Amino acid sequence: MASSFGKNIHISLFGESHGEAIGVVIDGLKQGIMLDIDNIEKELNKRKPQGSISTSRQEKDSFKIISGYFNGYTTGTPLTILIPNEDTKSTDYQPNILRPGHADYTAFLKYDGYQDYRGGGHFSGRITAPIVIAGAICKQILLNKHIKIATHIKQIHHTIDVDFAVNPQELEKQIDKINDSYFAVISSTSKNKMLDEIKKAKENLDSVGGILETAILNIEGGIGEPFFSSIESVLSSLLFSIPAVKGVEFGLGFEFANLYGSEANDSFIFNNKIETKTNNNGGINGGISNGMPIRFKTVIKPTPSIGKEQQTVDLLTSKEIIMKGKGRHDPCIVHRARVVVDSMTAIGLLDLYVSRYGYMWME
Repeated sequence: MASSFGKNIHISLFGESHGEAIGVVIDGLKQGIMLDIDNIEKELNKRKPQGSISTSRQEKDSFKIISGYFNGYTTGTPLTILIPNEDTKSTDYQPNILRPGHADYTAFLKYDGYQDYRGGGHFSGRITAPIVIAGAICKQILLNKHIKIATHIKQIHHTIDVDFAVNPQELEKQIDKINDSYFAVISSTSKNKMLDEIKKAKENLDSVGGILETAILNIEGGIGEPFFSSIESVLSSLLFSIPAVKGVEFGLGFEFANLYGSEANDSFIFNNKIETKTNNNGGINGGISNGMPIRFKTVIKPTPSIGKEQQTVDLLTSKEIIMKGKGRHDPCIVHRARVVVDSMTAIGLLDLYVSRYGYMWME
């Protein structure tokens, strides 16, 4: 099933951007888990557009749990959650005009023209809202085991934020700080410059992309399976499922190409427990966690919907035309994608933990 994930915690997405509703079914959650509804809403707020740097489409994202939940606790049966679409403007979209950078053409090829093309349909970033709900629930379970996940905006266009700290105590302070932020950066200086980059792109009827850096703290060693269910395999599969993600690297990633083995290897030390002196490999060896913080970066491409004129093809006439983007779009989605990356990470990590320890680990 193309819109489903998971061996133990099974996630299925449904809905379209301009349809009646979008949602998610989560199967495999243990019964008796108390859901923090306020926290789910808080996570959704991180994804919502705010101010001049985001789209003017304003969805309330008021969700309704219609199964698998009773008297404040999960029942153990599939958890089904609906989010109504309320602020749609479907007249901005034409089925025959292929928008550059979007999935319009590939969706047409796959579904023989029967796809819902409005707002990108099932391929829209709108579908990340139920992902955030599922992720918020998984993050809550992981946090009960003291496992923390956080993502900051490492780069927008040419402006770069500082890296996450290497020291675990300092890293935890950074994680707590950015998890309470809407525009999640470590340096306030970087924030102002990034906001200027986004505003400049908007003024030029254009868009910008960037890089997100994620850290997972307090994950124990031994999580992950060799080869096809390695931590990198599972997480990258989920991360590449996010619309606009075009690159993922763990640890130093592509920087390894510039190093000798003597520079790339993480030496082992004993500091009340076995640790590594550096963390070039991002807390993972052989696809399995080594107990150090897991670190990875995700590349988000510029929003494909822009106001500039672009060349495309009209499907009805098969002729090349010049189009100008319509609709309400973000000049940058990096800051909103940050919570989606956190959510996908939590979903994958919980599935890996249940693979190792079983269903009852969620208690």
